[in-house]
Amino acid sequence: MTISDPETPAPRTGLTPRQARRLRIAVASVVLVTMAVVLVLRLASRTSVLVVGVYGLAMILCGVVIELSRNGRTRLGTWLLGAGLLAALAADWLLLP
Repeated sequence: MTISDPETPAPRTGLTPRQARRLRIAVASVVLVTMAVVLVLRLASRTSVLVVGVYGLAMILCGVVIELSRNGRTRLGTWLLGAGLLAALAADWLLLP
């Protein structure tokens, strides 16, 4: 058994900031593409300005999250992406006929 040096920092667990940014960009990009596909499917079944508005705003939010992640604001981007997607799903369920 070895005794560790008290001045040696403990090994870091979790993602590095760069990895977190790349992961957030990848997740937001996948969500952006998914929202685009859902928008096309919704427009095929019913044409409504609300459909375009809800899913258009969700796609814009994904772009904002990608930019925030590129600038190192991954925590804010995570919260915005989660809250925005929940709001889009709630609006789809409550507002759209």
